[in-house]
Amino acid sequence: MTMLSQNFLNPNNKPLTIGEFNIRQDEDGRYCLNDLHKASGGEEKHKPTRFIRNQQTQELIKEIEQGSDVSLDIENQRPDLVFAVKTFHGGANQGTYVVKELVYAYAMWISPKFHLMVIRAYDSLLMEWILNEKQTISPYQAGILYNIVHTRAAGNKNLIVQMWSRLKNHFKYSASYRELKAFHFEDARHYLEVMDLNVKPEKHEDSATLEKLQSFVDNLAHRYPSLQNPVAHEIAVRFAEILQYQDLNDERLFYYVAINKGKVVVLPQTVHHGVVDLVKLADAFRPLHEFMMVYEICRQAKTLKELPLKSVPR
Repeated sequence: MTMLSQNFLNPNNKPLTIGEFNIRQDEDGRYCLNDLHKASGGEEKHKPTRFIRNQQTQELIKEIEQGSDVSLDIENQRPDLVFAVKTFHGGANQGTYVVKELVYAYAMWISPKFHLMVIRAYDSLLMEWILNEKQTISPYQAGILYNIVHTRAAGNKNLIVQMWSRLKNHFKYSASYRELKAFHFEDARHYLEVMDLNVKPEKHEDSATLEKLQSFVDNLAHRYPSLQNPVAHEIAVRFAEILQYQDLNDERLFYYVAINKGKVVVLPQTVHHGVVDLVKLADAFRPLHEFMMVYEICRQAKTLKELPLKSVPR
């Protein structure tokens, strides 16, 4: 069963809309029957309380809750467990909230026309929601997956860990199963239901495999020494990027390489560049610099530069 969760703290989630009425949802994704009642026309005979008291409705509620395994004892009950019906008394969100199956049943109880309106509105919203790849499963759907795992594992902790691990590896989510994408829910549910629990998980860390892996790494490091040092590796990568655009047959290739607090700079230079000791160069030019300062050569040159240059008679 599919439950569309609407969290009012997240304005990006669009509510279910019937006609001009937005149908509110509680934090677990249940829909407000009072809003549906208004959307249907608000007739007295269609009040939610009458529908809930109906014997057929009570049987449906019982069937839904038994199928969702919500009749667990208090010690084993989870905080995200969802009951089929929840009523809020007082406050802005007061009303009776029910799961999707009861929304359909309520709409059908009112009229076939209203039933069709609800189905079409929900299907339209669901399709838009599924196409949004960032949407994860609702708490209700997470509860279904949780129940499948713990029911099939029958309390065996090793099996529980194995099932969650295999589900994670299969659907490639990062941490918790609650991060599973919504459009993967039905596939994940089926995957858990048919998973062969007698298959032993593959061992990837046996000693022989580790020895082969270490030998491969050692050989790789020997052939490519730059891999042994992250800075050397980064320099090699920068060189590789630059050499894509240079002709290796040129007479002379010169590069400037600098490491400043761990940051690497690699710059190609022209053929006119060469290695020079800046300290020695400064020492060599110091006498000339002092001469120019004493005689204010630079200041005089600046003044003369501003004068117009005229030809002189020969």
